[in-house]
Amino acid sequence: MRDTGSTRGTGSVREAETARGGVQSIDRAVAVLACFSPARPHLPLVEVARTTGLSRSTAHRLLAALSAHGLVQQAQDSTAYSLGPRLLDLADTARPHVTPLTQASPVMTWLRDASGETVGLHVLDEDGPARRTLAQVESTQALRRTYTDLGSARPAHQGAPGKVLLAHARPAVQEAALAGPLEAADGTGLDAPTLRAELEQIRADGLALSLEERVPGVVALAVPVRDHTGTVTCALSISIPAVRAGREQLLALRPTALDAAAVLSARLGHVPTTTPSPDPVRTTTRQEPS
Repeated sequence: MRDTGSTRGTGSVREAETARGGVQSIDRAVAVLACFSPARPHLPLVEVARTTGLSRSTAHRLLAALSAHGLVQQAQDSTAYSLGPRLLDLADTARPHVTPLTQASPVMTWLRDASGETVGLHVLDEDGPARRTLAQVESTQALRRTYTDLGSARPAHQGAPGKVLLAHARPAVQEAALAGPLEAADGTGLDAPTLRAELEQIRADGLALSLEERVPGVVALAVPVRDHTGTVTCALSISIPAVRAGREQLLALRPTALDAAAVLSARLGHVPTTTPSPDPVRTTTRQEPS
């Protein structure tokens, strides 16, 4: 009788080795593509090999394969390489599906569940400038914050979401806000030097807090979210009834909010300079905050 078990075993090993080799090739190809950036649009073979840690022969084979698919191309009158035109088609296909609204929902739901409070998604309208709330995932608690002004323009200098967006806006937008009327939500005045110092502190801290600043009885924390260019494109907020939280409780939620912002940023194509936290939306064993 022929022993087919060992044959099947050998085949399984070979299939596994082939799969691992295929994954490794993909990883290496992605590493080659990631070498290129606006600051380094053209790279010679030796630089690609040095940056990726690959041998020159391996880097050359990968560049040749990527070039055959239009993903890289050799620069005209040069031995250097650049990204290829096929990437433009791929980018156009991906762009409609890589927006804050299309990517935020699972992250917002996770942040709501992790914090137990209402989570909002906000963008900056440079005309004004103004803050607009695009979406929310409400707390399941009976007493909760509910945004009733979705899509409406609110002064960017009022409240945590608007301030964190304003703090990371273009200088011209910031100056327009500082030069405009700076009335606080409660009708009191706000002077430009105070707001300028606050925006600087928000950039240093990486978040903004609001203690019943815009809505009486509501406190909030907001963190910035970046896109593939590194630009702050939107903000996530956690809003809580003031009877349940103050400054200390908001700051305790800072790591959780920053985790969510990092995940949403990654979904928008942002590549951080430091190793990002695991995606909490996909990590079922992640410890929830107490």
